Amino acid sequence: MTRVSLSALIAATLAAAVFAGPALAAAPKAAKAAPALPDLSAEQIATSERVLTGTIGCEFNQSVDVKAGDKPGYVKLTFKGKTYALVPEATTSGAVRLEDKKAGVVWLQIANKSMLMNAKIGQRMVDGCVHDKQKT
Repeated sequence: MTRVSLSALIAATLAAAVFAGPALAAAPKAAKAAPALPDLSAEQIATSERVLTGTIGCEFNQSVDVKAGDKPGYVKLTFKGKTYALVPEATTSGAVRLEDKKAGVVWLQIANKSMLMNAKIGQRMVDGCVHDKQKT
């Protein structure tokens, strides 16, 4: 092919695409359905029943909102506009530990306070969260 004919072919293809409009547009991709949440063990569900729920005040006038998830045992936690789907994890200390492995966050609830951790970098996102039931 010569340069002129190759250039003409490219120009014709581009012109056809412009004038055809949405007819040549790729079909929109269907949104992927969220994978089904697996069922939790009886131990995990029992742990989730110990989670303190509601809006909980934290240090520096911050707060978290903790509520039941979409499936038994799951917990939803919202902090700074982001919502995390947490799953109870077993502990030997008796603390409540909830984790969203995909997001890399951990909610720890002990007798006198709770905190949200970024497990990926080992840093607290918010600390000193005290539910009414944790006040002494």
